[in-house]
Amino acid sequence: MQGNVEHPQTAGKAIVVFDAECILCSANAQFILRHDHKRHFMLASMQGDYGSALYRKYDIDPANPETLIVVQDNRLLRNSDAVLTIYAGLGWPWRAVSALRFLPKFLRDPVYLLVARNRYRIFGKRDTCWLPQPEFQDRML
Repeated sequence: MQGNVEHPQTAGKAIVVFDAECILCSANAQFILRHDHKRHFMLASMQGDYGSALYRKYDIDPANPETLIVVQDNRLLRNSDAVLTIYAGLGWPWRAVSALRFLPKFLRDPVYLLVARNRYRIFGKRDTCWLPQPEFQDRML
């Protein structure tokens, strides 16, 4: 891992790093912001300085990522583990999705990666990065 990537706003929070040019990923980010009533998650785009630094810290190329990541307390989650952690953190009824953890990673991750690798082709790509509504600006890094 490279360098120290600290941010004062992230103490006790999980950081979701996502692709802000991906329509699916941006929709997921909006979903998190709307349903994270306990404010457990902070979000960073992989195109931004903080998000790309986190990707590099965990040896992921921010120019060619195949996964969103969740980082909490210097612990990295990626692929289906990251998605299931997000849904578990949103509370009910979304927490029910995390029951998919009973499926082994060797079954979950290939499905996740198939969608992730084809996200632009399936869902489209924005010309510019998605930006949140003003009321959610304090949740973005």
